[in-house]
Amino acid sequence: MSDSPIDASIVDEVLQNFADPETGRNIKQMEQVRDVSIDDNRVQVTLGLTTYSAPLWEETCQQLQDRLQAKLGSDAKVTVKTVEHDRPAQPIGNIGLTAKSVIAVGSGKGGVGKSTVAASLAYGLKNAGCKVGLMDADVYGPSIPHLLGVNERPEAVEKRLRPVVADGIRVMSMGFLVSPGEAVVWRGPMLHGVITQFLRDTDWGDLDYLIIDMPPGTGDIALTLSQLLPLTGAVVVCTPQEVALLDAVKAIAMFRKVNIPLLGMVENMSYFLCPDNGKRYDIFGSGGARRSAEELDVPFLGEVPIQIPIRERGDAGDTAGNFNDQESAPHFQRICYSLVKNIASQKTAEPPMPSLSVL
Repeated sequence: MSDSPIDASIVDEVLQNFADPETGRNIKQMEQVRDVSIDDNRVQVTLGLTTYSAPLWEETCQQLQDRLQAKLGSDAKVTVKTVEHDRPAQPIGNIGLTAKSVIAVGSGKGGVGKSTVAASLAYGLKNAGCKVGLMDADVYGPSIPHLLGVNERPEAVEKRLRPVVADGIRVMSMGFLVSPGEAVVWRGPMLHGVITQFLRDTDWGDLDYLIIDMPPGTGDIALTLSQLLPLTGAVVVCTPQEVALLDAVKAIAMFRKVNIPLLGMVENMSYFLCPDNGKRYDIFGSGGARRSAEELDVPFLGEVPIQIPIRERGDAGDTAGNFNDQESAPHFQRICYSLVKNIASQKTAEPPMPSLSVL
C-alpha cells in the first residue's frame, strides 16, 4: 500500500542503534538527534555531528538515511540533514592539551615527503571543517613553516606561546624560533624539553586534531610523545622502492615498541604520469607500500603520485593549493577520509574506553 504512515517506534529503534562516528556511542545516548519530524509517510531527521567527524558527515547522513529507508520500506520518504553538534575536547595527559586526536606522522628515512603529507593532512582536515593544529617536531630540519609560507614568530603571553595561525591552522615549529640557516645542535634532553614546551606551554585551544610532523628515522621523539600523552596513533609515509620500505618497517616497529597504534601507511611518489603523453612511469617501483601494509597488518591510506605542481607549491609555500588542483586534491582528500574513517571504525568496533593516563 502506498503512502503508509510512518511507525515512530521503528524510527526510534534505528536511532537507538546508530553510532556517532566520533565516540562510537549511539546518537540518542549522546543527545545528537536534534529533531524527528513525521508526517504520514514522510520522516525528516535532523542529526547533530561534531566538527571532529566533519569528513564523514555526508557518509554518516547517507548511512542513517539508508537504514531508515530499509526499515520503513520503499513507500517512506526519508530525509536526513545535519547541523553542528558542539562537544569540546577534554584535556589529555597531564600537560593541559585539549585535543580529541593526536596523530604523529613519521617515516623511516628522510626525503620521502613526510612533511608534505603532514601539512596536507592538516589542510584536508581543516577544509572538511575540523579544528586543526600542526606541530613541527622535526627540530633539526623544520620544514613546515616553508611549506605553509609563514615566517612569523609566535607571540609569548604570560609565559605561554600563542601558535602562528596559517589559513586557519594553528602551527608551532622550531623554524619560527631560530634564524634561517641556523643549525640546531642539541642532545636528547634538550629535544625532550622543547617538545614538552610545544605541547604544554602553547595555547593550542580546543582542537579536533593535532598533527605532529615527526623527525625522520627512529629517534627518541616518539618515546617522548608516548610519555607525555596518549597518542591516537601514527601515520607512516614511505616511497615504493625496497630501500625506503625497509626503513618504513623500522618506523612501524618503533611506534609499536612505544605502544603508539598504527593508523595507516601512505605511499608518496607512487608513480609519475607524464603530462605530455599520459603514460605512467613507476620510477620507484609500484605498490610496495600497499604490500608492506598488508603484510604488517597496517591500514593503507592511499598513494600520492609524483606531480611537478605539488613540488612547485611546496617550494612556494602554497601547500594549501594542493586542494585546489583537480589532479592532486583527490589523492590527499582520500587519505584524510581514510584516516578519519579508520579512527571512527576503531571506536564503533570496540566498547568505549576510559581516558588513558600518562604512560
